[in-house]
Amino acid sequence: MEWMRAFVTGGTGLLGNNLVRALTEKGWQVKALARSLSKADRLLRSLDVELVEGDMMDVDSWANRLSGCDVLFHTAAYFRETFRNGDHWTNLEKVNVIRTVRLFELAKLHGIGKIIHTSTNATIRKREDGRISDESDLLNPHETLNLYGKSKAIGDLAIEALARKHRISVVTIMPAWMFGPGDAAPTGSGQLVLNFLNRKLPGYFPSGIDVVDARDVASAMIGAAETAPGGERYIVSAYHKSLEELFRIMEQVSGVKSPTRKYPLPMVYMSTWLNERIASLRQKETDLSVGELRVMTEMKRTSSAKALKELQISFRPFEDTIRDSVEWHRIHTMAGNEGLNV
Repeated sequence: MEWMRAFVTGGTGLLGNNLVRALTEKGWQVKALARSLSKADRLLRSLDVELVEGDMMDVDSWANRLSGCDVLFHTAAYFRETFRNGDHWTNLEKVNVIRTVRLFELAKLHGIGKIIHTSTNATIRKREDGRISDESDLLNPHETLNLYGKSKAIGDLAIEALARKHRISVVTIMPAWMFGPGDAAPTGSGQLVLNFLNRKLPGYFPSGIDVVDARDVASAMIGAAETAPGGERYIVSAYHKSLEELFRIMEQVSGVKSPTRKYPLPMVYMSTWLNERIASLRQKETDLSVGELRVMTEMKRTSSAKALKELQISFRPFEDTIRDSVEWHRIHTMAGNEGLNV
């Protein structure tokens, strides 16, 4: 294998910590970026990993630690955009665009040979004819359905321009909605699982969204590092599921009864909008934003045919993904192990 030394940003995130585990299992030497070394040590304690304390808000302060690495796996991102009252676009743009471009400039300076960048399939356009979308169906930033998607679309364009100008080898991975164990934050998918287990979900609504196991995305990223040429982009999307289907799987693997009430979309949109306003006034978070609701009800399907063929990956059954996620949260989150919440 050509690449053996990796630097992983977002090392304690859902994708990041599963990627770190996969890399170490394959014999890579790994440096992992984390905002808190103590929390990273608790989450990654069984792994032979060099921890680097740092934040995407201040890339220059730790970029020298990129030296000696062959590949930069960039998984860190700012994705919370609707909790609390305030201007979240500033942080979305700063982390997902400005600081990411700066990181890639510094990676080139410090001898990184290849960058595997994590974007999202939220930057892919739904085809009007109903056919499954692929990597050619890129949205313009103003067409995206939420601010996170917009920040990634802008960032991807900036990264593409940077790579051309400075001859930086960048491969972009575009995952669907990721689920899986190790979701310590938790992300929206982890919170959905927790809310289900705690019986906090009153029902479901008409929906359809592409999903994937974070561990399978990690495998795709490693495959891209080993074989993909710079400039390529790959959608990594395993299944298309409705909330009703997700809840049925969660019931099957957890023994917790699934909610049975189906709400009409107009009611859901109005309720979600009101909850956002109330959360802003009370300085609290929301489990579902209007932007996220748009994504969940768009019914867009995206194809992983290119990744399956060129990166030699496969997707595990989604029942296994949810089972592992449920088990992880029952052990680490619901058991009150707050030390893993990062």
